Amino acid sequence: MSTRRNKLRADRNSRRIAVWGNVTALAALMLLAVMALAVPQAGFAAEARDGERALAHEKLASSLASLADRATASPAEDKELRVIVQFKQRPQAAHFQRVTGRGGKFHADLGLINGGAFSLRASKLRELAADDSVAYISPDHKLMAADDLTSSAIGMSTARNMGLGGWGTGIGVAVIDSGINDTHDDLRNTTSQSRVFYHQDFTGTSTKNSSGKVVWDTYGHGTHVAGIIAGDGTDMGGQGSSTTGIAYGVNLVDLRVLDSLGAGTDSNVIAAIQKAIALKSTYNIKVINLSLGRPVYTNYASDPLCQAVEQAWNAGITVVVAAGNFGRVSVNGSNGYGTITAPGNDPFVITVGGMKTNGTASRNDDTIASYSSKGPTTYDHVVKPDIVAPGNLVTSTISAGSTLVTLFPGNQVKGTDGTNHYFILSGTSMATPVVSGAATLLLQQDSTLTPDQIKARLMKTAYKTFPVSSVATDPLTGQTYTSYYDLFTVGAGYLDAAAAVSNTDKAPSNTGSALSPHAVWNSNGTVSVVNGNSTVAANSVVWGTSVVWGSSVVWGSNVSGSSVVWGGSTNVGASSVVWGSSSLAGFSVVWGSSTGTSGMAGSSVVWGQTIQLLKAYTVDSQGEN
Repeated sequence: MSTRRNKLRADRNSRRIAVWGNVTALAALMLLAVMALAVPQAGFAAEARDGERALAHEKLASSLASLADRATASPAEDKELRVIVQFKQRPQAAHFQRVTGRGGKFHADLGLINGGAFSLRASKLRELAADDSVAYISPDHKLMAADDLTSSAIGMSTARNMGLGGWGTGIGVAVIDSGINDTHDDLRNTTSQSRVFYHQDFTGTSTKNSSGKVVWDTYGHGTHVAGIIAGDGTDMGGQGSSTTGIAYGVNLVDLRVLDSLGAGTDSNVIAAIQKAIALKSTYNIKVINLSLGRPVYTNYASDPLCQAVEQAWNAGITVVVAAGNFGRVSVNGSNGYGTITAPGNDPFVITVGGMKTNGTASRNDDTIASYSSKGPTTYDHVVKPDIVAPGNLVTSTISAGSTLVTLFPGNQVKGTDGTNHYFILSGTSMATPVVSGAATLLLQQDSTLTPDQIKARLMKTAYKTFPVSSVATDPLTGQTYTSYYDLFTVGAGYLDAAAAVSNTDKAPSNTGSALSPHAVWNSNGTVSVVNGNSTVAANSVVWGTSVVWGSSVVWGSNVSGSSVVWGGSTNVGASSVVWGSSSLAGFSVVWGSSTGTSGMAGSSVVWGQTIQLLKAYTVDSQGEN
């Protein structure tokens, strides 16, 4: 593990202790020390076994620890589980043998995170966790896939007049999704050759059509995402038409991790990220698009999915991730706060929320999509999303005959020849490739930009004028939802491609210079934003000019106070604190209790009570009014 990551983990732990005042844990440790002095010699063996069990529990995800206990209590509960085992070093055959020797089945080498994917019986989990070579064991979680006015909303017409030329030509974008059907005209060049330079299926479920050719996208989600990034609008009249993608000159790399139902696993995604890094030089991969996610089950430093995206970031690849579509989920009045999905909870990546164009080309009337997930993140309280972009009722390329087309035939859109070439989808999955496309434009302008510099510039130049609140209506149920335009809803603001391309400011080039900050609860009932040793004063509003990012305002003393990442709004005044209202709604759920003393444990977290409910919002293909 890198020195940088160890420092981040230490910083996070020190912040947590400072915030929560872990007096109870300290008292418990002191009590254990006193009890240890009184343990008879004959009890040492039992004490050692208990210590080993405690150590194993620390290296087991809580859900696996519960399953291990059930298997011990009842052999009938001893089920085979899919797990990811992270080792303390780059694993060799001998490390994998430590799992297979306990009856485990090997599935994939995940060297990127010093790990591997296995199947193993629950009864063997504690024994494996007690092995000195093992760092952490987590479930191989299942995950899911998370417009014609999009370009106008982000200022693409202005950006296109700035003389960039090739629109991402030569830059590689890895789309880790349900695959890309590159038979679509918009994803082929003028000589009818595919602009998808590489395909690989990590699901083992690819099929062939009647002509014997592989159908790479049987779900339809990945093709739609690819069109938002790189479609050239051929079937709607050509480049510059309403369906033209953000960067239609890029090289697409298709890494399929979702099956025909839009489902996949952590290990699929990690293996795909590993492949993207391996292919970086071959296809000049500079951006990874992850329009997918799943609930957050642990802190990002332990989560193998988060560790994988960090490795890609460290390799010089900008990782853009969907925030999630769970902003409507309200447990005990949380109003959707604390619902960012993994790996969008990682502070390195660019996490994207979804906006609505509301049927006009003007950005002035655009509003947040009520289903767009809100921060802070579970467990770590990272300030997310980082930015928002158009994601509601987006028209993009179709994968004919795919599952989504079958489920929602009314969402098909005809091209200029009267044939259904396009499809409408909604969600942060659609907003994410808009930002990925914008990142490639910055790279075309300056190929030396690091992922942190791209993230910082996109956030700094984001459009920051919003209403105080807005109301959305679900077209299916008629239910209304009120959203507030605070830090945890819109992040740094609304993507402005024209402003980003025009800007030449550079953040420090070192990895981690644009880490998303953490939000901390203060004993006086206020919230501060913290990154490293820099803190926004407890009485400062997040939208004010005193916002700190890193050790300076934004990323350097040459940037004026009015240009701070979270400043410049004319409609958000000093009375608007981080949560958008003075009631601090949702603290009792996101922070565990109204006093902020119980942390993020067990059933008090949003995710702990709503996993089944969340599935209903994975792909909000109907959008909202």
